[in-house]
Amino acid sequence: MRCWMSGLCGIVRRGVICGLVLTCSVSTLSLLADDEVEHPAVIDPAAAEADPDFQLQGEFVGYWSSGEKAGKKFGLQVASLGEGKFSGLEYEGGLPGGGWNLWNRRWWAGERHDGELSIHTKGFTGTIQGNSGAIHDEEGHEVAKLTRVIRRSSTLGAKPPEDAVILFGGSDNGEFEMPKITSDGLLSEGTITKRTVGDFKLHLEFMTPYSPISTGQGRGNSGVYMQERYELQILDSFGLVGRFNECGSLYRTEPPYQNMCLPPLTWQTYDVDFRGARFDDAGNKISPTTISVRHNGVLVHDRYEMPNKTGAGKAEGPDPRPIRLQDHHNPVRFRNIWLIDESDSDSDEEPCCLQTDGFASVR
Repeated sequence: MRCWMSGLCGIVRRGVICGLVLTCSVSTLSLLADDEVEHPAVIDPAAAEADPDFQLQGEFVGYWSSGEKAGKKFGLQVASLGEGKFSGLEYEGGLPGGGWNLWNRRWWAGERHDGELSIHTKGFTGTIQGNSGAIHDEEGHEVAKLTRVIRRSSTLGAKPPEDAVILFGGSDNGEFEMPKITSDGLLSEGTITKRTVGDFKLHLEFMTPYSPISTGQGRGNSGVYMQERYELQILDSFGLVGRFNECGSLYRTEPPYQNMCLPPLTWQTYDVDFRGARFDDAGNKISPTTISVRHNGVLVHDRYEMPNKTGAGKAEGPDPRPIRLQDHHNPVRFRNIWLIDESDSDSDEEPCCLQTDGFASVR
């Protein structure tokens, strides 16, 4: 598999090379994306509002008004890189999970000037201010308008079924080892469940920090270690392509079908259907662990068969193990975590909490 990217920013940020048309292998890009530079992170949305860059980033939808694409929809994700710099990723057909054709993308770059964002890519320039923007061609003709959208996961706030175990609902109920709970009732990274799990369904809500100057794995990094063996990555990957070490990936094993990551300081959801590996009496693996994941209500892994444990995970085995919320020295917050234990069931039915696809609201 190979990839083609174009952009004009002339810098290396967030593991993305901009400023040229680049043909590169996935392995090369993965090395770039693993570069880790950490800077102070903001986890309080009210504090982030004081940053004018934070106010300009986000998701936008537009329609081309002229040329060969006249009338066709597109999406644009604009991510802050700090110090007035931005990257943008355009999606043909709409945003990920909102019409994107799963194929065509184009990179943009941007700079903030007096509260307005100027964006540019080959053949086009644009401006964004507040909740709207416009794109112009090389002759200065307006060829598209942009409208900001704010999306919410369709499973945000999902209520646990009667047979669910509430792992965290805003206070310490004894399910996690030494949980760090904030004054506003949120769970911090770096804890592990007391109970062990075999097969299960899991609902979890998380929020990554705003850390625009940080790059790669230093940007809102955490993870959900299922059975302490298999990591479902948490990272601020908003505005990136969704590689196998970014948010929604089964870490360094399988990338998500598409990157469903929302902007930092937005509450996001994971809904997981987990069936552990089976072993015979001699300890030989006879069937692999399978994992289905919906990120913000959109299917990103469908019964994926894990070839082995991920990264620093515990070795595979028949014994149930806990769920760990990784501490990677980045502030990440969690809430509304519940579990349906299916260790005594061989059912392959889809879980109740994974029936919806897409987003609950779009502005």
